[in-house]
Amino acid sequence: MAKRVLILGGGGMLGHKLAQVLAEGFDVYATVRQTSQAYVRHELFDPSRLLSHVSAQDTDSILRAIERARPEVIVNCVGIVKQDAAAKDPLTSISINALFPHKLAGICRAASIRLVHLSTDCVFSGRKGNYDENDVSDAEDLYGRTKFLGEVSGELCLTLRTSMIGRELQGAHGLVEWFLSQEGKTVRGFRRAVFSGFTTLELARIVAKVIDERPAMHGVWHVAAEPINKFDLLSLIKEVYGLKVKIEPDESFVCDRSLNAGRFWQTVNSAPKPWPQMIEEMQKDSTPYAEIRRNNAHG
Repeated sequence: MAKRVLILGGGGMLGHKLAQVLAEGFDVYATVRQTSQAYVRHELFDPSRLLSHVSAQDTDSILRAIERARPEVIVNCVGIVKQDAAAKDPLTSISINALFPHKLAGICRAASIRLVHLSTDCVFSGRKGNYDENDVSDAEDLYGRTKFLGEVSGELCLTLRTSMIGRELQGAHGLVEWFLSQEGKTVRGFRRAVFSGFTTLELARIVAKVIDERPAMHGVWHVAAEPINKFDLLSLIKEVYGLKVKIEPDESFVCDRSLNAGRFWQTVNSAPKPWPQMIEEMQKDSTPYAEIRRNNAHG
């Protein structure tokens, strides 16, 4: 019988991709903050397993979702992202990024539900690079500090520190949607900004593998791909998507938040996919993003 998984934040950049990938091998429920109609229209989710009007700031709505889904595993994709205006609001950021994961962990422990929580490379300043799990968080901004405070550990609680790029159902918070909208323009590509995340498609596959094959994995783990600088990453996306964007190399911005995930890859007896393969698979994804984004933009 398929393991039952509840995804909190199913409308987000990672959440919707997780719902799609996990549906291939699990009994998946997902929550969204708004009404479910926009998501059901495009057949992204099973309507009977999409739970609407669920908010991290409304504990009762979370409890109702858990009661409805009765999951064995919860994946928390809820969070204020760095590019969001709310990321500058201490009350919202502390409530959702720092406090909510611990409230959720308490609920999960009481019900013997496994919690998989997504954290970020932004718990580090980026001054050093190649950070492993023994490095002390030295983030100086509100986002990084609240995400660090929200990391959960202990039995049944797994925090995956990682980073990601990917397509979005609405808005353009991330690198990919921004870059795809730059057709015919000139942008800067930072040669000294180093990234070691994944596409959301590949990260979703990794999370699925962890849920399926590593039921006892807990604590804080770094999950990362091979480091790549932002100039090379944009150049690769440009090539694979056939974009007409001029990328000017820029050496002025220096930030290396690359994670050392050797412990993780050794434990799961695997290795990260190369970047060209990840970008090609993202480009081949048949999800009708242009149509979905058009419809969401017009309500």
